[in-house]
Amino acid sequence: MQILENISLKPCNSFGIDVKARYFTELHSDEDIVAFYSSLKPEHLPILILGGGSNVLFTKDFEGSVACIRSKGIVKLLENDNHVFLKIAAGEVWDDVVKYAVERGLGGIENLSLIPGNAGSAPIQNIGAYGVELKDVLYSVEVADVIAQNYRAFRPADCEMGYRTSIFKKHGKNRFVITSICLKLDKEPVLKLDYGDIRKELDKAGIKEPTLSAVRDIIIKIRSSKLPDPGQLGNAGSFFMNPVITADEYARLKEQFPSMPSFSMDGAFKIPGAWLIEQCGFKGKRFGDAGVHVNQPLVLVNYGSATGGDILKLAEKIIKSVKKKFGILLEKEVNIV
Repeated sequence: MQILENISLKPCNSFGIDVKARYFTELHSDEDIVAFYSSLKPEHLPILILGGGSNVLFTKDFEGSVACIRSKGIVKLLENDNHVFLKIAAGEVWDDVVKYAVERGLGGIENLSLIPGNAGSAPIQNIGAYGVELKDVLYSVEVADVIAQNYRAFRPADCEMGYRTSIFKKHGKNRFVITSICLKLDKEPVLKLDYGDIRKELDKAGIKEPTLSAVRDIIIKIRSSKLPDPGQLGNAGSFFMNPVITADEYARLKEQFPSMPSFSMDGAFKIPGAWLIEQCGFKGKRFGDAGVHVNQPLVLVNYGSATGGDILKLAEKIIKSVKKKFGILLEKEVNIV
C-alpha cells in the first residue's frame, strides 16, 4: 500500500470529472485496509472510500484521502440442495459477478446485469433493476468497523435495506468499509420476466423458453439501448431516485395528469422520475457540456468538459422544475462530494 499525493480522480469516477485528491491510495486486501487506517495522520482527513466511482459526483478537489477498493476474488463458500453461497470481494466489478453466476447456472442476479459499479457498493445502494433488488439475494456483508477497529458480519436484517438505501448509506456511513459480500443464489432459477420490456424483447427474439443467459443478454440489450456507456459519455446512471408518494398525493396528481404512470407499493405509489423530468421539458436538453440524456431523463451526462458544479446546477434546476409542476421533490441518488 502506497499513499500518493495530488492525484487526479478523473479515471476514478464515471462522470469523468477532473478533480484531485490531496492523498490517494488503492486497497487490495483487508490487510491494506488495516494498514491504511493505522497510518492515518490528521492531515489525511477526511476520508472517502471509492469503489467503481459510478455513484459519485465530485464538485471540487478532495482535501483529504481517497482510498479505492481494488480487492478481487469470488469463492464458493457453501452449497446445499437448492442454493450456492458465493463470497465476493468488494473490488470485483459487479457485472463480472453477474456474468460469473449466469455462466454457472446460478440464478437471482441476472436481472441486475450491466449495473455499473463494484460488488462492495451494491449493498450501500441496495441496487435494483427489472423487479429484483440486491436484498433479495444477499446473505451477508462483511465490513471493517473503523471505529471499533474490528471486523463484523451483517445479516440482511441488520443492513436496514430499503429503496436505494441501507445502513451503509445512513448512520453507518464513514464507519463501515465493506470488504466482501455473500450472495445466496438459486441452483434452479425462477426467472422474473414480467418487468419492463423483458418478455416483449424475448418474444421479439423468438425465445420461448429463456435461459439465464438469454435473460442476461436481453437485459444488457435493453439497458444499452436506453443508458449511455460511461466509457463513451460521462454519467453515473440514474441521478435521481423514483419518488414514492402517498395515495392521497397520487389521487390528486392522477386527476390533474391522467397519463401519469405509476407502480403500486403497499398503499403508496412510485412515480417514474424519468416521466416527471420529461414532462418538464428536460429530456435531451444540453446546457454547455452538462445535459440530460436523450433516451433516459433520469441520467445526467457530461459531454466532455462539464464540471461537477455544472452537473449539480442542472440537477437543482430539474428538482426545482419538477417540484413546481407536480409538487414532488426529487431526491438525488448520486453522492455529491
